[in-house]
Amino acid sequence: MHIGPHQIRPALGLAPMAGVTDKPFRLLCRRLGAGLATSEMTTSDPSLWHTRKSRERMDHAGEPGPVSVQIAGTVPEVMAAAARHNVEHGAEIIDINMGCPAKKVCKAWAGSALMRDEALVVRILEAVVAAVDVPVTLKIRTGWDAEHRNGPTIALIAEDCGIQALAVHGRTRDQKYQGEAEYDTIAAICQSLSIPVWANGDVDSPEKASRVLQHTGADGLLIGRAAQGRPWIFREIAHFLATGERLVEPGLDEVQDILVGHLRALHAFYGETRGVRIARKHLGWYAAGRADERAFRRHVNRAESACEQLDIVQTWFEGLQRGETPAVLAA
Repeated sequence: MHIGPHQIRPALGLAPMAGVTDKPFRLLCRRLGAGLATSEMTTSDPSLWHTRKSRERMDHAGEPGPVSVQIAGTVPEVMAAAARHNVEHGAEIIDINMGCPAKKVCKAWAGSALMRDEALVVRILEAVVAAVDVPVTLKIRTGWDAEHRNGPTIALIAEDCGIQALAVHGRTRDQKYQGEAEYDTIAAICQSLSIPVWANGDVDSPEKASRVLQHTGADGLLIGRAAQGRPWIFREIAHFLATGERLVEPGLDEVQDILVGHLRALHAFYGETRGVRIARKHLGWYAAGRADERAFRRHVNRAESACEQLDIVQTWFEGLQRGETPAVLAA
């Protein structure tokens, strides 16, 4: 898959997720097989660019290329300025968010709410494409709701405006993340465009990845929630698509190494206090479905220091290896 001059190999991307796809998680997913990892949604409002959150979201030092940065907003000229600002700070691909279903985003007429105003979509896309010399991509949903499934129309607008790749989540905005993603609309979009298309939504296994690619004819897949607590899903899917065979699931030793490395990266990036707090959601995802999950989460969520958090993880994995509940978790 190519986006402008960039070859995306494998054609598996980490879908941008606010509060999840921060720099530590992007680096981890790239190391474990993702061909692209787009940043969290970054505001186009210049008055917020110097806040701690924006500075962290715009930190791409040491990231493997191509660096893809997602921007969100509603004013064409402001979006264009945001695109230029992010390119000046290392972005090699600018991605425009018209897919976020969050209420606070849509209330401001950003994210997927923009799909209700096709004329505004044109103005935003034209302004951003004209503002930068790097490829501009777009993420959308299939429509605003079931009665307004205008994803195919927006897709044609995007191609005509110079968008170089399109990502389509197989739900309307009003579905949020409920129900099952549908792929017929994505297939129709793929058939109508000559630019690359990412299929997104409910890809949670190598077999599902293969079925979605076959059904839609998409050029690549974006994986979001299925990578939470399971970042090795990228290499599993890539291997299956290349060979038709499943990789052996990572053993407990490797999972522990991956998790500990992820925790240390969070502690280093955010500082100990915030890193420990931010790590809690990731710990919950890694623990899902494993023995003593509830006891582990109860104890690890009380940890206030990096050392305590890491010690509880080590104790839990030692118990998993022995098939026993550690005394500290049983207490």
